[in-house]
Amino acid sequence: MAEYIPSTRDWVREQVELYEGSDGAEGTTLRDTGLPVIIVTNQGNKSGAVRKTPLMRVKDGDNYVLVGSMGGAPKNPVWVYNLRADGSVEIRDQAEVYRMQVREVESAEERARLWELAVAAYPPYEEYQARTTRQIPVFVAEPA
Repeated sequence: MAEYIPSTRDWVREQVELYEGSDGAEGTTLRDTGLPVIIVTNQGNKSGAVRKTPLMRVKDGDNYVLVGSMGGAPKNPVWVYNLRADGSVEIRDQAEVYRMQVREVESAEERARLWELAVAAYPPYEEYQARTTRQIPVFVAEPA
């Protein structure tokens, strides 16, 4: 297994440590929103290192919807490139850990349906999309 390299962002690193260190009992919501998050573990596309990212918990049956919003920044978050390079991930949802395969959503119809689910789970996504000219990438994580 490759080496885990924690995020350079303090809040991300601290949330991952709290979430995993408590076996999913703590750190399971986004800062002060009270909205649930999952931890996505994947491989860095350049470093090959293990990367862990807290993302909003958006469910579609047994699948998870992963949204590359980065708050509506002009660029995609780095994890988007990691998933495009290697779609094998682990998702921690509180105490449960699942091996999953991720694919980027290409169909406009599927994307629209999943985007609606994402916005219902985390309404700021709508504002983030309005803030940027890029189309925010949407991925589906399915049981491996």
